[in-house]
Amino acid sequence: MQRTYLALAGLALAGAGLPMVQPRLAMAAGLFQSTDVDAERFAVLARPVGDNDWTLLVLEQLTPQPACWQARPDGLVDPTLNRFDYTGICNRYLDSNGYSLRVAEQDMGTAYRLRVQQVGSRLELQAISPGTSAILVVGRADIPLRDRDGFVALRLEQGWDLKRRTYGERALSHLYFASPTPLDQLIANGGGAPTWRRPLGPGRTQPPALSATDPAAGQGEDTMALGDSRRAVALQVIPYSGGSSSSGEGL
Repeated sequence: MQRTYLALAGLALAGAGLPMVQPRLAMAAGLFQSTDVDAERFAVLARPVGDNDWTLLVLEQLTPQPACWQARPDGLVDPTLNRFDYTGICNRYLDSNGYSLRVAEQDMGTAYRLRVQQVGSRLELQAISPGTSAILVVGRADIPLRDRDGFVALRLEQGWDLKRRTYGERALSHLYFASPTPLDQLIANGGGAPTWRRPLGPGRTQPPALSATDPAAGQGEDTMALGDSRRAVALQVIPYSGGSSSSGEGL
């Protein structure tokens, strides 16, 4: 997966109606900032490809109905947005145009790329750089089973969060996997503390709540478990007014 700052910066700005900028100038000037998102509207997923590979996909629920993804009884996640025109309902973030790494308030998109790697019976969301052998582990998941139509929900490591890229006061259609910890400390720790944070998926009657909070989260009137009976997901979605980052194509 080749990453260019032109794709990350220039095209993102052009899509937002903002002027194109020189990539190196944009990075040097700290052009982009970030803002918090409601993690309950997002699903961080590993999509099976072929017999052994995986790709990273992030889904965002923009409106309460219909649900963009659904937890399956077998522990996998069904991307239900494939069965309707999800324009204005769901966002998909498929590659480096849609997401990148941000560490200690610095864009790392030109230095690191994100990948999903299978390690035994588990998956790791890794940030890797051609210039170093260090691997930052951003998220993990157990693999309940492999099904070409079922995605695996990834849990972010403690200290990692999803954030939205901003330009001035404008929110852009680009997400960060962000950590406030300096890069040298992340490398020393392998990416983060060993405690996992769990992004969860949508519920049966309302779209999901992907929770990156502690096990006490999700104590609403209607909850469901996703792959871990010790944790529950509150089935509440706060609509987001942002535009869709892609068309109604299948995954």
